[in-house]
Amino acid sequence: MALPGLSLPGLGLHSSSTPVYGAGAPPPVEQAARKEDLEAQSEWRFEAAFGQPYSIKLLSGHAELFGVELAPGQTYSLAGCKGAIFTWQGCQLEISGEAESEYSAQETEYAVEWLSLHGMLETARDDAQVNGGPRVMVVGPENAGKSSLVRSLGTWAVKAGRTPTIINLDPKEGLLAPPASFTAVTVSSQVDVENGFGIAPISGPTVTPVKNPLIYSYPYSTPSEKPDVYKAVITRMALSVTNKMEEDPAAKHSGFIIDTPGSLNDPKSNYDCLNHVASEFSINLIITTGSEKLLNDLNRRFSAGRSAEDAISVLRLTKPGGAVERDQGYMRQLRVAQVRQYFFGSARESLNPHSHSISFSELSIYRAKAASDIEAGSSFRADDDDDYTPDMGTGTASASSTFEKVTPSVAMTGSLMAVKYCPGSSGEVMIRDSAVLGFLYVADIDESRKKVRFLAPHPQRWGDRALVWGSWPEAVPDLVT
Repeated sequence: MALPGLSLPGLGLHSSSTPVYGAGAPPPVEQAARKEDLEAQSEWRFEAAFGQPYSIKLLSGHAELFGVELAPGQTYSLAGCKGAIFTWQGCQLEISGEAESEYSAQETEYAVEWLSLHGMLETARDDAQVNGGPRVMVVGPENAGKSSLVRSLGTWAVKAGRTPTIINLDPKEGLLAPPASFTAVTVSSQVDVENGFGIAPISGPTVTPVKNPLIYSYPYSTPSEKPDVYKAVITRMALSVTNKMEEDPAAKHSGFIIDTPGSLNDPKSNYDCLNHVASEFSINLIITTGSEKLLNDLNRRFSAGRSAEDAISVLRLTKPGGAVERDQGYMRQLRVAQVRQYFFGSARESLNPHSHSISFSELSIYRAKAASDIEAGSSFRADDDDDYTPDMGTGTASASSTFEKVTPSVAMTGSLMAVKYCPGSSGEVMIRDSAVLGFLYVADIDESRKKVRFLAPHPQRWGDRALVWGSWPEAVPDLVT
């Protein structure tokens, strides 16, 4: 059962798709197009900066980006992307623009491993009966190629006629939603070269087929910042995903693939959060990449000494040579780009969000406290989700609570707020566990008139809903000019 979202576009504010350059700085000089011939099982690796034009066109042969085939003769804009165009039989590319780094690579043994893993998952899907298809979790340190692997496996599964469910549990990156989100989406149509899994329908209609994501909010940058909240939301999300797959036989037999944040690989916590994800989603296959220590630790935890029924298979894949470090500056730009895309779309799929001016008295805004603000003895307990009995209290925060009801202030300007499905008067557990209807951007706060101007994907108001505001992701002050 897909959750409905904010789905209609309309007239309103516009965001220019033209890159903005620094004051007095000239626009980048367009580089002459050049051709590159790639041998069989080689790839073109590139690191393109944000705001710098960079495009690739397939002139002949066959090539793919993270499993997505390039159409011959079509120009793809890949500014801000760090990726690799791989070819199995050889191809010729036309490159335009300037990248921070670009080169042809022949060390691509990882691609054969990835394709072999896809074949193994296909066999598991063919053999799926009562228990459904493979339930895969991909783990590894930061910048080890986990997201690229998940995208490739999902794309190849769709090509094989499957409908896999892709789950993102990394709050630093969004999937069909801004950062600070957990997303589950069942993919039945081809993935896009430029936009990956596409743009969520809560932002408006798109050229690519509509995907209906299930979204939960986690307004913190890492699981370790609030592990109790992370685990509670995971529990609720796993229940929703499992119920949905029971209603969809094709999705159940295709299984799901989970992309995890690198921060879950924390031996100091005895892999506590990672173990929770594996347990709640009933994982039967763990893929590790980028760390031999992690492989051995997880083998001891999930395989050694367990019966055949309880053991979880743990496999290791080679880290791709094209998996590069993404520094804090790049990640900040990536988050801003994802927020901008959520409201305004891409250069190819423009969206028109709406402006709403709402009185303070009509809003129920809850601030997600940082870990440093919360004293020991949080009201979120591990047993809260056992029977999922919502707390329909007044929403009043205690010293140990994670949410506190707040009055709008200028400090919120430029921030995102998650619109929860629950009423504004809901208690802590309900606010925490409710799925997300959509996201709002706080464009302006007028404290004298007691009005808040929001940017929203939908022309209609959201009614009596709890709004969650956190310090993550960071405010984007220049989204609306």
